[in-house]
Amino acid sequence: MVMPYHFFAPCPRGLESALVIELEQLGGLSVRGRDGGVQFQGDWSTCYRANLESRIASRVLWQVAIGSYTSEADVYDAARALPWNEWFARALTIRVSVAAIKCPLRSLDFVTLKIKDAVCDQFRQATGGRPSVDTGRPDMRIHGFLDARQFSLYLDTSGDALFKRGLRKNAGEAPLRENLAAGILQLTGWQPGVPLLDPMCGSGTFLLEAAQIALNIPPGAGRSFAFEKLENFSVKQWDQLKEAALARQSPKTPQPISGSDLYGDILAVARSNLADAGFSNLVALKQANVLEISAPAPSGVIITNPPYGVRMGEQQQLAEFYPKLGDVLKKRFSGWSAYIFTADPLLPRNIRLTASRRIPLFNGALECRLLEYRMVAGGMRRVKKTQVAQQPGQPLEG
Repeated sequence: MVMPYHFFAPCPRGLESALVIELEQLGGLSVRGRDGGVQFQGDWSTCYRANLESRIASRVLWQVAIGSYTSEADVYDAARALPWNEWFARALTIRVSVAAIKCPLRSLDFVTLKIKDAVCDQFRQATGGRPSVDTGRPDMRIHGFLDARQFSLYLDTSGDALFKRGLRKNAGEAPLRENLAAGILQLTGWQPGVPLLDPMCGSGTFLLEAAQIALNIPPGAGRSFAFEKLENFSVKQWDQLKEAALARQSPKTPQPISGSDLYGDILAVARSNLADAGFSNLVALKQANVLEISAPAPSGVIITNPPYGVRMGEQQQLAEFYPKLGDVLKKRFSGWSAYIFTADPLLPRNIRLTASRRIPLFNGALECRLLEYRMVAGGMRRVKKTQVAQQPGQPLEG
């Protein structure tokens, strides 16, 4: 195949523009945001680096085919014509997944079966045998996407989803995915060295991601990837790239990053996660009620995902809690910027502060908002900022 290769990186919906910026910084070419992810081009070094260093992508998918179709047979024929045996060994296990929008075909399960049959038939003709299917922990994942007229086929270069950093051993209740947390940090504009506080930190996801950013630790440094099993994998190129990324890390010194939580058992989870990551002496933790804390510095950034429902009680209790939270931010955090990530429609109505930005994001299928509040001495004033652009196009959740 002719370089540059074509890739697609799915991400949490709403973070496409942030991922565009990140992939451009990582060397991606012709980087274009789509609904649910970002298209880009590059060589295999670009693919390796995107897997190792992207904090926002869910996966990096190599596009191996694209074309029009009218029936399942068209998809089968296109998949059957591809040299799968030249890309990975027959001994590796496979899994096929298919997603679609406005697809006229009756059954996506049948399309999935036809793609699997095509891969196995190609292997059988070329090698005399076929790979086995493993839907749990496959060696190679093959993704198909169909819209009303076109289909695309992808080979997953990541393996496990990229938000699985290997740092968070215990996610606690209602976990926030790591790449969503990293994308939210980028949207806030927070920079290392600026005080950062999560006063309802839960299992500590924002704190873990912020610490990695502050120390310039590659998020994929502690894990393996599916591209290491491809036939064209260059051990030398990968080792050089990884060594260069690790050499850019900063020393593990204490950071102005802190977190608190009302519940001791939840805080113990965050403390354990930070310890396992080697960040115990870098991030400050304490048990505290968010309504009783004070600002740890004259200015900084608050970023939090307030618990609600079971942990915070029913709607009446929430209706009482949110205005108290607004009062605390207004009275005790003058000079700070507060970012609240929530799926609760009660919060923006009841917190009694004027949001300077309301950024739509998705936590899986759950529609959420990232609310920005600029806490200004003498009262709140509106701060106008351009909303993150949303670009229509091809969704491919990962």
